[in-house]
This record gives sequence, C-alpha cells and structure tokens, in this order.
Amino acid sequence: MHVPATLVRGGTSKCWLFDESTLPASVGTTVNALEGLLVSAYGAADPVQLDGVGGATPTTSKAAVVRASTTPGVDVDYLFGQVGIGVGRVEWGSNCGNCATAIALWAVARGLVPVTGDRTRVVLRNTNTGAVLEAEVDTAGGRVHEFGTQTVPGTRAGGVAVGLTFLDPAGRTTGATTPTGNATDVLPETPATTSMIDAGAPMVLLDAAGIGRSAAEPPVEMRELVDHLRTVRHAAARRMGLVGPGDSPGDAVPKVGIVGRPTDYSTTLGDVVAAADHDVAVRMLSMNSPHPAIGLTSAVGVAVANLLAGSVVHRVSAAAGATTLRIGTPAGVVAVTCSDLAGSIPRRVTVRRAARILCEADLLVPDLLPA
Repeated sequence: MHVPATLVRGGTSKCWLFDESTLPASVGTTVNALEGLLVSAYGAADPVQLDGVGGATPTTSKAAVVRASTTPGVDVDYLFGQVGIGVGRVEWGSNCGNCATAIALWAVARGLVPVTGDRTRVVLRNTNTGAVLEAEVDTAGGRVHEFGTQTVPGTRAGGVAVGLTFLDPAGRTTGATTPTGNATDVLPETPATTSMIDAGAPMVLLDAAGIGRSAAEPPVEMRELVDHLRTVRHAAARRMGLVGPGDSPGDAVPKVGIVGRPTDYSTTLGDVVAAADHDVAVRMLSMNSPHPAIGLTSAVGVAVANLLAGSVVHRVSAAAGATTLRIGTPAGVVAVTCSDLAGSIPRRVTVRRAARILCEADLLVPDLLPA
C-alpha cells in the first residue's frame, strides 16, 4: 500500500509525520492498526531497520499521527509513537517535545495553521498524555521557511526557529508532580537517592554520586549503566503507579537518568563546556540507549525538579530554585525557562528549538494482515 508521510527534523530527533486524513482507509486510526502500519513501515523488528524507513536509533525511530483539532483553543492533535528497534512494537505511553517542534513547523507549512506575521503560534495537544504545548514558529516576512539558522546542542545544522512551551506540564500522567508524595525516595534496586517526578513526562532521576558517577560521562560510558537504569526504571514505574499489578513495565516511561554537580567536560562534537557554563549535569536514556542530548520532556522535568526543595536536582544544582536552568548534556547546554509559577510549580516551561522539513514521501508498505 502507499502511505503519504513527511520526514521532519525537530531539535535532535527525526520524526515521520502522518496526516490522519490521508491514511489509507484499510489502515484505520485505532492504535492497534497504526501500530501494525508503523512496525511494517519502519522495519521495526529488524535491529538495523534495513527494510524500512526507521533510523535505527531511539531519536530517529519516532512517528506521529497528526490531525486538525476539534478542541477549542487547540490547533492540532497528535498521537506520538516510539517505534521499536529490533522489537515489533510501538511504545505509546509518552510524548516527545522534539517531535512536537517538528509538528508545529509542519502544521504551518501544510496550512493547518495560517501564518500570522513574523511569528506564528501553534497550540498542540499530545493525545497520549493530554499534554498541551504552545509553539512559536519563525515565519519572518509572513511566510513559511524551508531553511533557517537556528541551531541546537547536538548538531551544527541550522533550522527554522521554534520556541516550544509546555503548558501546565506537572502531574499530567499521574496527577501529581511527585507521584510518591516525596521529593526523594529510596529504591532497593539502587544505592543512589532518587526523585520521581511527573512534569513533561514521568521520570526517575538518580543522584549520580550514589552510583559512583558524575553525570558528565560521554554516551559510550553511559552504556555501562543501561542495565542498572533499566532496572530502576521498572521499579519506579510500579512505585509511580504507571503499571498495574502483574503488568510488565515498558521502556519508554518513566524516563530515567542521572544528575550531578556541574563540572568541566567535552561534548560529543568536541566543544569544551566549563563548569561555570551550566548549572547541573544530566545524562538520560532514550529507551535503552544513552540519549545523545536530552529529550525535551526530560528537560522540563529536570527544570521543575530544580524548583523542588530537597529533590536530587535541587541538591546538586548551582542554580537551585532558579526559574532558568542551564542543563549540561552530552551535546551541550540546553537552557530551560520556567514561568508563571503557582507556588513552586511552573505553569509554563519554555525551550528554544529548531526544525526543518526534510522530505515529502510516498511510503511503500506491505499490506497488513487482518488483526
């Protein structure tokens, strides 16, 4: 079958976007039907995704199905899928800020949202989690741009500037910023102190020092921690109420990573980051691989945790309690700004990103067998 799709880079991710209105009628729009389509189109069961359009890394094996929203005040709805690599399934339990960045540019380019001068506002709703985001797309001169000069840590390539704001990001999945009711928790699966946070996405953050790390390690060294962090993720999923009794935890949520005090380090592109240039060091996993930078939903959670007295982020941050946090990632420094605080909880969390539409395609996907 022929399936129209658009490949868009958002931040440090690449995401195939599918317009729900152009999906073949034989596919339908149920999650099960869409999962079959994506597994087949990406070649997901193959660990190198050779016979498909997947990128064979967690940051390039992503998808979103997008439609014009009927919800008042929202422009577009999107269903995000983290497509398996070597596994014939799709994780539907989370959101991706980088893909939301891509969707915002795509929505303006497709005319779902009309251009409104030099900046065009797009309100997006992630139907996986209910998260609502506000994007500001650069449409200088009153037109959509194919190229731009905005860069983000992790790539020297420029793109169209997109400001992305998460609206009321705390407690979207579990109903509470700290699902356990505590700023820190002890899990028997790790000697490190942890903080379980639900902001941007559910996540569990470990004090790096508790496992003899600094959180300034390069990705190759982070691979040594994957098994341990995966065990912690699964334990935290149960403590946070993300899985029911007898259910098996997945590898998308909660996000998991380590945090440490700022220290000098070199990025994956060879740039030197001084301790004075960032406030906290963070290393995250994306699925079961070291993240080459940081997912935006994770960055939101870290920034919110920085405002929570006693959390593992607050304890090691050079800017504890500050509304702007500079996060040291393997790719460089990502700045996150919290605003419109209700107590210690921000109602708006903003990150500057970039996006570029790479191609419009007609994917040739094997016909799916009836479910």
